[in-house]
Amino acid sequence: MKAYRIHAVGIVQGVGFRPYVKTLADRLGVGGYVRNLGGGEVEIFVEGENADAFVEALRRERPRAIVLEELLVEEARPMGHRAFEILKSEERSLALSNIPPDLAICDDCLAEVLSGDERRRLYPFNSCSFCGPRFSVMRRLPYDRENTSWSAFPMCDKCREEYSNPRVGGLRRFFYQGISCRRDGPRTRLLGADGRDVAAEDPVAEAARLIDRGRIVAVKGIGGYHVFANARRDDVVAELRRRKRRPSQPFAVMALNLDVAKALAEVDGEAAELLTSPQRPIVLLPKREDSPVSPLVSPGLDKEGVFLPYTALQYLLLSRTEDKFAIATSGNVHGEPMCTSLSCVLSRLGNVVDYVLDHDLEIVHRVDDSVVRFTRGAPVFLRRSRGYAPAWIRIPRRLRRPAVAFGADLQTAGGVAFDDKAVLTQYIGDLDSFDALQDLDRELRWFLEAYKLKDFVLICDANPAYNSTRLCLDWRDGLGAEAYTVQHHHAHALSAAADAGLDEPFVAIAIDGVGYGTDGMAWGGEVLFVEGARFVRERHLPYVPMPGGDLAALRPGRMAAAYFHAALGEIPDSLAEALPGGAAELAIVERELKNPRIYTSSAGRFLDAVAVALGIAQERTYEGEPAIKLEAAARGGRLLSLDAEDQVELFTEIVERIGSAPTRDLAYTAQHKLGSILGRWACEVAERRGTKAVAVSGGAAVNDIIMSAVAEEVEGCGFVLKQQRRAPPGDGGIALGQIYYAALME
Repeated sequence: MKAYRIHAVGIVQGVGFRPYVKTLADRLGVGGYVRNLGGGEVEIFVEGENADAFVEALRRERPRAIVLEELLVEEARPMGHRAFEILKSEERSLALSNIPPDLAICDDCLAEVLSGDERRRLYPFNSCSFCGPRFSVMRRLPYDRENTSWSAFPMCDKCREEYSNPRVGGLRRFFYQGISCRRDGPRTRLLGADGRDVAAEDPVAEAARLIDRGRIVAVKGIGGYHVFANARRDDVVAELRRRKRRPSQPFAVMALNLDVAKALAEVDGEAAELLTSPQRPIVLLPKREDSPVSPLVSPGLDKEGVFLPYTALQYLLLSRTEDKFAIATSGNVHGEPMCTSLSCVLSRLGNVVDYVLDHDLEIVHRVDDSVVRFTRGAPVFLRRSRGYAPAWIRIPRRLRRPAVAFGADLQTAGGVAFDDKAVLTQYIGDLDSFDALQDLDRELRWFLEAYKLKDFVLICDANPAYNSTRLCLDWRDGLGAEAYTVQHHHAHALSAAADAGLDEPFVAIAIDGVGYGTDGMAWGGEVLFVEGARFVRERHLPYVPMPGGDLAALRPGRMAAAYFHAALGEIPDSLAEALPGGAAELAIVERELKNPRIYTSSAGRFLDAVAVALGIAQERTYEGEPAIKLEAAARGGRLLSLDAEDQVELFTEIVERIGSAPTRDLAYTAQHKLGSILGRWACEVAERRGTKAVAVSGGAAVNDIIMSAVAEEVEGCGFVLKQQRRAPPGDGGIALGQIYYAALME
């Protein structure tokens, strides 16, 4: 007789792990127990003649929702267990584990919705052990029903029978904490924008009919509200833009299934796998020329953000629309977080939506949709959130003390870390919103409590004007904790290194918008040599004045003026059209350029200037708009032969060819040549420093043209290029770099 005490670490709570363990134990005839513990891990005690076979099977077999990272197995003394039980969860924690992310509805649950019995057919909240909301409904660990917002829905007799007896509900429902059906689960209702009930026998079907008629409907999801609208009709899209004060930022389109998605965008095998994965991110894909989607959905872009339903409610809603696809954009007003409560919708979206399709399952954590694009043929995060967060990312070094990372200020996420595990929060957003800043504060405190972390250090950006930095220093003062600051692009570099598992000196290329430099200037086109918690700025794009400071990032015409001034010594009067203040503002800019106060080496600001000069973009209504439109305009372009050695010379040559070369060729060449310059510099530094690894990060490190050129140079020199895959290269991955900095501090 053998006995083992086992601690399972990974995504093992809220994914049917205990029922699976119980079923396996019964099949092998071993005794013991399994129970959740308060750190997100699972404890197993097993004894019997087949105890070894049980451990081996546990390592080898499991449903795909379960992610088993570690099995900590130690021999124990037999205790005389004849049967195997699922015990009540305990608050104590012995080996911290993952908090389960939200997962899309599985095929079995969807089949029940479409053709099941009366309890689950057409039931909008169907889920099982292997799918459905997890993190978004979780109040605390361990993941038990009473610790989630499912606690508001007592089980009916039939659900309780399925929950208690695997012969009735099968493995999918046995001991499933979120079990529900039409008899005991959440309810939907349809409201007007004034909050009054709208009589509807089937609220979901009526909402679909309203969308077909051109009405705009807020729909409550699992992590927040979406705004649904007809994606085919120009008038509806234009009206939605007017109401949301979102003149050109692209909207995502939700398609009923893969066949519908293929009618909207070019979907290859890897894209199809992402679209149908349990994570179901929004995937940016090349538009089809014959797509029925209105061009106003993503104006000036060559890609459409497409995703598939990840809840039964969303599937039922789309299946009842005529088009089988619709805009499904975040339920927020410009610059604010997505609403998670009806009161928020009625107070903030009352002038945006006509109706609200609501339900009464409380959202505990706001969780936005994840967004992925392909760069050099591989998926890259633009936003890591639903489906992925808060699953941890392992880093190459162990931390001596836990750490809290506050990220940056735009498109950001924070994080906590312990041992070799970095737990990034879900996407938080732009911290110039007070609500988003509060979200960051609240989520970081929640993770500290969930993992019971003490004696932690605080890591923040070196920019003293960042709201994330101010929050970090408030924590320092309030908690008496140690706080450290990290230069923005050093953090970007370390984020790429942590992502790639790189634990050696390396060269880093930062292709970014703006980060506060150690000299007080706005960096963003850098080649660094990074050696642990230290770095040397080896090369950078030549400084160009940044008229108006941050205002130049918001008004790309100002950067165009700066580049014309630096490259050609004169500014064309036509640039006044690219400035909100017209000729008067241009005159102010010209005066500022005679006595500049701040300079920038930003790659992003260079791309802004080129986009304006080529007439591709004149304003920035959302983060990265000119650069994104510049990349889109270069589709099908070819590389022109230029002699430029830096971006100022490159701007000169591009401008001189306007009118004699196609715009798409100029757009393509500007981006490709920028990548070549930075890649060549990185080769020179790597050769001199004696390292083989080159890592790339920053907001523009998702640009396919730039990154392809960087790769051609770096790999052509015989070096290894490291790109980010597990965290966003943009500011959503800064917290990962800050955490790695904490692990590398001496």
